[in-house]
Amino acid sequence: MRKKLITLFLISINIMVYSQTEATKLITPPALQKGDTIAIVAPAGILKNRKYVIDKAKKLAESWGLKVVYGKNMFNQNHHFAGTDEERCQDFQDALDNPNIKAIWSARGGYGSVRILDRLDFTKFKENPKWIIGYSDITAFHNHIHNLGVETLHAMMGTSMQDKPEDIPHTIATFKKALFGEKLSYQIPSSKYNKEGIVNGELVGGNIAILASMLGSSSQISTEGKILFIEEIGEYKYSIDRMLQSLKRAGYFTKVKAVVVGDMTKVKKNTTPWGSSIEQLILEVVPKEVPILFNFPAGHEPDNRALLMGRNVNVTIQKTGRSQLSFE
Repeated sequence: MRKKLITLFLISINIMVYSQTEATKLITPPALQKGDTIAIVAPAGILKNRKYVIDKAKKLAESWGLKVVYGKNMFNQNHHFAGTDEERCQDFQDALDNPNIKAIWSARGGYGSVRILDRLDFTKFKENPKWIIGYSDITAFHNHIHNLGVETLHAMMGTSMQDKPEDIPHTIATFKKALFGEKLSYQIPSSKYNKEGIVNGELVGGNIAILASMLGSSSQISTEGKILFIEEIGEYKYSIDRMLQSLKRAGYFTKVKAVVVGDMTKVKKNTTPWGSSIEQLILEVVPKEVPILFNFPAGHEPDNRALLMGRNVNVTIQKTGRSQLSFE
């Protein structure tokens, strides 16, 4: 009898663990097919004198057999923003609610996404998930939608087409692969600063400043048992350290499986030198036992590889040769 009770107890634990694992698996929006429609909207910064660039992005998507519609308020101007909060919110809400729209592609980042997050109703989106695409300020959406249980796509935006297509081949090719459901797998040169390891986990994260701004809100993500991706642009080293220290105090590095460091672009020089490299700065923040992959090509550089946020990823990190990151 005692053996039976123990057996039943173990079975119930296995069922519970299995159920919890299944419950935490994020929903993958459907891969796009030729003939599908995507919407380009501007949830953040102004698009002054940039219509020609967005038109190039539209032509790119159309060359893949997709139909493209613009948010009706996208080229509006309200000081720093592409229209008022209400206008930007309306464009995003219309795209969320329209079942014929299969993906929402951000025209640009900048700043402003956080101002409309709490105005949006994600009810219809949760019933019919679709890809939300962008990086930088769009990290606010990546985090918020992660907590809704849906994968998102960290990839190029409309204004990325300010570069010549021949100068950003990997950026465009990996974006297309991700949209159409092809497997993403990367091999990159290893850094001497890497902390070696072989790990598997759900990829989360994005821009450091936006991650820090989400702390204490419903959009704050959990990094426990996950792999954290970070990137940044235009900050002083002391500012990057301050934001990472904030994330550390909030527990972001306590139970994280690994950290993937993307581009650290246009780091500003302070009158008082920081005294160490960005790599050393990050190594001081992240616990010694946590594997770290440096120099992954994603962020604010022309080579901005697509990443599936919320998807399980296998990462092999080495100090020499090539390191690998591949999505399941």
